[in-house]
Amino acid sequence: MSNTLKRILVACFMLLIVACLVLLESHGYQIVRWFGMLVIAGMIVEMIMCIRATKDDSLKQTDNAVMCGLFLLYLAMMMIAMYGVGTRPWIVFLLFLIICAADTGAWLVGRAMGGDKMWERLSAGKTWAGQIAGIIFGTVASVLYGIIGTGTFMPQLMWIGISVSLLSQYGDLTASWIKRRLGIKDFSNLLPGHGGLLDRFDGWIYVLPLVWMIML
Repeated sequence: MSNTLKRILVACFMLLIVACLVLLESHGYQIVRWFGMLVIAGMIVEMIMCIRATKDDSLKQTDNAVMCGLFLLYLAMMMIAMYGVGTRPWIVFLLFLIICAADTGAWLVGRAMGGDKMWERLSAGKTWAGQIAGIIFGTVASVLYGIIGTGTFMPQLMWIGISVSLLSQYGDLTASWIKRRLGIKDFSNLLPGHGGLLDRFDGWIYVLPLVWMIML
């Protein structure tokens, strides 16, 4: 089975999970907050396992050790942020939709068009064309979310789509930078074709805490 097919199948499975969460929320079960916190807890465990499996020479460098410690603290803050944002599940679903659309658009257009790299030393597959496409896809998804949900065009969702799409892609670059410093390709092989939880949900790194602080 090709890596692309694995990626598509895993993505479909994750969409099925999201559909189940939407159904449960609609029936009064407040599960989105706790499921999101569980995912972030898995990201923390994954990071700890990566640190334990990393070559000792890499962590002997003070800056790498500090980076790992700070990133673990940041992930803990993300869990607190999810606890807060999760009280409004429609916001979590909106963020999920935008980030997935941005990631899909960047991946598809980046592979099809190629072009200049954003930051080749960090991630060889990231291109400027892909980033622009990701912003467009994420923004369209955000606007459609409002139209389907309310039946009206909500201009603020356009700006939310642009901001979240852009931030999610820089979260992806941050995760790539950490992997380069640790000398690993993926954080784990939990999700075939995607890597680990940190590989799949790195788009939330900056988005979730920022949305939480805005809500506060």
